[in-house]
Amino acid sequence: MFDFEFDEFEDPASEDELRDLVDAYERSLRMDADAYFDSEALEHIATYYFESDRLVDALHVVDRSLAAQPYSSDPWLRRGILLNHLDRHDEALVAYDRALSLNPADSETIVNRGITLDTLGRAEDALEAYDIALSFSPGHADALFNKGISLEKLARHDDALDALHQCAELDPEHPEVWYELGYTYDQLERLEDSVRSYDRQIDVDPYAQNAWYNKGIVLNRLGKFEEAVSSYDFATAICDDFASAWYNRGNALANLGRTHEAIDSYLQVLDFEPGDAATFYNLGIAYEELEDYPTAVSYLLRAVQDDPEYAEAWYSLGCCYDATGRNGDALGAFAKAIALQPEIGEYWHARADAEYNAGRLAEALRSYAHVVHLDAGNAEAWLDLAETRLESGLVGEALEAYGQVLRLKPAASEVHLRRAQVLASVGQRESAERALDRACELEPIRSEEFRSAYGEVWGVARSGGHQGGGKQY
Repeated sequence: MFDFEFDEFEDPASEDELRDLVDAYERSLRMDADAYFDSEALEHIATYYFESDRLVDALHVVDRSLAAQPYSSDPWLRRGILLNHLDRHDEALVAYDRALSLNPADSETIVNRGITLDTLGRAEDALEAYDIALSFSPGHADALFNKGISLEKLARHDDALDALHQCAELDPEHPEVWYELGYTYDQLERLEDSVRSYDRQIDVDPYAQNAWYNKGIVLNRLGKFEEAVSSYDFATAICDDFASAWYNRGNALANLGRTHEAIDSYLQVLDFEPGDAATFYNLGIAYEELEDYPTAVSYLLRAVQDDPEYAEAWYSLGCCYDATGRNGDALGAFAKAIALQPEIGEYWHARADAEYNAGRLAEALRSYAHVVHLDAGNAEAWLDLAETRLESGLVGEALEAYGQVLRLKPAASEVHLRRAQVLASVGQRESAERALDRACELEPIRSEEFRSAYGEVWGVARSGGHQGGGKQY
């Protein structure tokens, strides 16, 4: 999160002079010499350490400055900033309060105090601090910016938008305001505005990899997959080991049907981090798409090993096993998926198909029946149930299931034909003829074909069997 850096004091004449000053200070420490450094010199040294990420050293310098001038508010402010960066937030608040006791109207101290309060999860208290700062300095861009951040955390996105826009109007070149506007618009589902805001952030900082990355996420949500890939390309060009960008790039490429490229992108993720269940799962799905089932299985197994409660991965693993004839393994995987998410009809349907393929008709009947119990509008499941009932000799129940299919899909001519055949097989000739007529009405161009293929069955009762084409209607 943005907060104030040390004040920019007038630099020494050269970097060499600054380095000489720091060397002199460090030499005095090594020699335990009581060398004198005035307040300006100490400020330069502290800033040097701060910018070199030597925060503890910078804190020691500030404490030395405070020993010499304990009633100056500026060193207390700097002490608070350093303690905040060191994650010593409660101590930072003490330092800010001491600074404010000496200079109660200092907006920078009040804003930094708000930042620390926000870091501690005290967003409401932080908002109060920012409002106090704005009462002293109404045009304080950073107070408005950080107010927007706290409002985001409180899910007050409309209010955050207002604060951030005020900041952007005051300081269009602010290093992060357009990025936060992009995020806030995203939360409000104003996706085009979000993309425009990220573009403004990129105008301010073309190397802002997170702006490129978030822009890609929003573009993907808009269905603009090619543009999303391009945005992720910029993010990974700026930061080659940006694993999340490689992962989301893979998702966008998968959405475009560019499966081989998606795999390459997912594999880049594994180059930069150990990998997780989601990456292994997406690799498994990509290889399943390519019908490379052994490789798909290997990645899906890694997914469920990483996250044994990953129901979708268990389901996809079952589908791959089923596709390669490993019915027992498929049923085991589907059972895992169903145990984790028993309300998902798709899992029960896949289990029913695997049970049917394994010749376990009684179990398949129960599973198909459960699918239509979960989703009475699933015409495909009703058709599978009808065919399995018919193969099990449950003709009346099969006809009932065909009727359910036709209530959902009244224009399914192939189902009318199948129903006609079953009706004829049990001697219901008139009903069979009506079903045949209906199929011909639906597809008049095929009426001769239908009558030629099915015309002889009406006078002869014949038993119906489970036909492989039952799912096509």
